[in-house]
Amino acid sequence: MNDKKDPNASNPWMKSLLIWLGVVLALVLFVSMFDTKTRTASGEGIPYSEFLQRVDDGSVKDVAIADNIISGTYTNDSTFRTQAPDDPRLIDRLIAKNVKFSAKPKEEPSFWMILLYQSLPFLLILGVAFFVIRQMQKNAGSGAMGFGKSKAKMLTEKHGKVTFDDVAGIDEAREELQEIVDFLKDPTKFARLGGKIPKGALLVGSPGTGKTLLARAIAGEAGVPFFTISGSDFVEMFVGVGASRVRDMFEQAKKNAPCIVFIDEIDAVGRHRGAGLGNGNDEREQTLNQLLVEMDGFEANEGIIIIAATNRPDVLDPALLRPGRFDRQVVVPRPDIEGREKILAVHMKKVPLAPDVDSRTIARGTPGFSGADLANLVNEAALLAARKGKRLVAMREFEEAKDKVMMGAERKSMVMTEDEKKATAYHEAGHALVSLHVPGCDPLHKVTIIPRGRALGVTWNLPERDRYSMSMKQMKARLALCFGGRIAEQLIYGKDELNTGASNDIQQATDMARAMVMEYGMSEKLGWLRYRDNQDEVFLGHSVARSQTVSEETARLIDQEVRRIIEEAEATARNVLTENLDELHRLAENLLEYETLTGEEAKRAIKGEDIGREDQNKGRIVPLIAGGSSIPKTKPRKPGPFGDPAPQGA
Repeated sequence: MNDKKDPNASNPWMKSLLIWLGVVLALVLFVSMFDTKTRTASGEGIPYSEFLQRVDDGSVKDVAIADNIISGTYTNDSTFRTQAPDDPRLIDRLIAKNVKFSAKPKEEPSFWMILLYQSLPFLLILGVAFFVIRQMQKNAGSGAMGFGKSKAKMLTEKHGKVTFDDVAGIDEAREELQEIVDFLKDPTKFARLGGKIPKGALLVGSPGTGKTLLARAIAGEAGVPFFTISGSDFVEMFVGVGASRVRDMFEQAKKNAPCIVFIDEIDAVGRHRGAGLGNGNDEREQTLNQLLVEMDGFEANEGIIIIAATNRPDVLDPALLRPGRFDRQVVVPRPDIEGREKILAVHMKKVPLAPDVDSRTIARGTPGFSGADLANLVNEAALLAARKGKRLVAMREFEEAKDKVMMGAERKSMVMTEDEKKATAYHEAGHALVSLHVPGCDPLHKVTIIPRGRALGVTWNLPERDRYSMSMKQMKARLALCFGGRIAEQLIYGKDELNTGASNDIQQATDMARAMVMEYGMSEKLGWLRYRDNQDEVFLGHSVARSQTVSEETARLIDQEVRRIIEEAEATARNVLTENLDELHRLAENLLEYETLTGEEAKRAIKGEDIGREDQNKGRIVPLIAGGSSIPKTKPRKPGPFGDPAPQGA
């Protein structure tokens, strides 16, 4: 990061004040130039005829004549002044009346004063014009004269210095970029072995994983000028402006080399050329072409490192990704449990914690969370504690915040009838019971019938550890879990009383079964073939449909296999609930009584045991400190069609 302060930008308010003072002073001099000849001595102004009359009657004591201005005093010591015409008899009158008089020589202005008076109007006009144009160009690109100026901003200390100590959970990415920092600090260490500084590094990762934070840490560690700009800042409605801004950005970088230029969301300008099928954006493509030339063209830009970030590397142009432009593609993944614990430790430094807070337990309960998600979790916990008037943030607030982030906020104001509440209890009990009896399901973490977010109830299953893939057994168990709620309602209320509450369950199950057949090769009849590409490719706001290369016979076979997998899952869920109908009733009764049950409480409830909770805890959520964890594998579902909320599970 550049520690030198720009003297021109140190005090813009004072600079503007001095400019305005200069303009006012010039105006004063301009006015005074025309007022010089009219300035006279002090005294009362009188007509020349009255002056002659006073001379004749002896009332004038003495006079002073300067050019055509006469000033003097009366015998009573009062003063006067008058403008005299060309009168040759005046001197004789003054001598006849014994009036003392004196003459002042005419003052001839100097050469420099004449030059100043003649040039002052032109200087004033030029100064005002320069000031107006400078104000228009002060923010590059904002004025009519600055379209082609780069909008890159130099990151300075006032923006808050970030170092690698503030970056946690992405150790591999940090190590990749640490080498760039070391190169900038000591280039001879690598140059003596023939190594060259990388031209660019592309940070690739999901939203919220810390790509921008990592770039700021590089700026804080490197100790060199750091320019930052967004990919959208290059694109303008006028053709050629984006390319001009790219050239101007590299000109600024050359003046400050060695330096780092960070381009955030580079996919806004670096998308694949020609993907618009003849309807491409000429301005965007010209901007990309200029960027390609500046990064690796005939003129080498030594000492300029480009760091870019995107979450869509698949849409970038291949010419942009080749070595020589972006030599390194650094993947910034979602953190594992160790990384989440380190990230939580960074964010918890700013929060006063109670002794019972365990970052390891929270990290174990939040697999799949990005760095931004964890920062939001800590912030929500702090807000909850502040709302309760506490001075420390306890584990209870962290658990409540985790429930809010994962499942949505409680809708305490929503009033449900007893019939709706009972139907929701059986629906969620069906999900929970299937997850407890079908091998391959994730452990039951929590089940609730309190409305959260857009759902009237949520069943929350969490894996025991971070998961990066799913087996066929686990996917079939998940399908059975999806149908547990609908089948439980059918067994209790009959087919004629089914409602729209299971729409999201059906959608999730259908999408998963179709993916098993068309993408994952989990159908013996269709084999290990992929029958589906990306359905849509979004390009510059247009959706370009991909052609499907399956015949009608294959499509019919795909539908048959999807239906077979769905029906097997339905049968599995139906068998579990039919064989354990008593457990379904007991679990639903406990949900109606306590509204929220943990996984262990649900296991005791289906056995008819006391769940071990005090009576005062009935009818409200009891915060829990539990291990395991992941984002709920079944998301809270939207209300049914026509806006009518229906009993539903996650």
